[in-house]
Amino acid sequence: MTESFTGFSNRFFRFFRDLSANNNREWFHQNKSRYEDDVVAPMLAFIEAMQPRLKKVSKHYRAIPKKVGGSMFRIYRDVRFSKNKNPYKEHGACHFRHELGKDAHAPGFYVHLEPGKIFFGGGIWMPPAPELLKIRETIADSPAAWGKVINNKKIKDQFGGIRGDGLKTAPKGFPKDHKHIEDLRRKSFFLMREAKPALAKSAGFLDEVEETFKAGKPLMSFICHALEVPF
Repeated sequence: MTESFTGFSNRFFRFFRDLSANNNREWFHQNKSRYEDDVVAPMLAFIEAMQPRLKKVSKHYRAIPKKVGGSMFRIYRDVRFSKNKNPYKEHGACHFRHELGKDAHAPGFYVHLEPGKIFFGGGIWMPPAPELLKIRETIADSPAAWGKVINNKKIKDQFGGIRGDGLKTAPKGFPKDHKHIEDLRRKSFFLMREAKPALAKSAGFLDEVEETFKAGKPLMSFICHALEVPF
């Protein structure tokens, strides 16, 4: 059992501010104990506290409070193909993915915390081509059902609509004049609510995240239906 979640403290955000000014291996190793105490411990406590709440949203998504191989993202960046060679991420994050998903490209709920802003929500980020095609085909074949998703009041009010970068033109095999062509061009489909870090500094953040995840259920259910997995 981890410690009970009481909020992400000022120390959590201060660590990332300091890391941003000292993003190198020497500094990180000198401050490894700070990372463990001020970042890892509260993040694992948050993930554990989300377990019963996530089940209220969907029993098919997992909150796994493990530092490696669980819901918490590693702090280490993959710099192999990036011009930015900083070795560490300057934010904390976790992903509650579908039980059938194996990586960050699976449908899931996401929480991101950094100095200056936080955001949380759900969706699917850059799914592989076969899964992306399934989602696009379901949108194209069920325009009325997709219309109910994008016009859902909670989705509009809490998130401002569905996001995700897209192609400049219609994907191959889809009509350019389809009523949902803007969404058919997307390569990701997600909903995110942005807020100030103060919202995350008490145990009440759990309620905010739970209710926000519930508000995103129409999109998550549609994605799961398209991918033929249970929601």
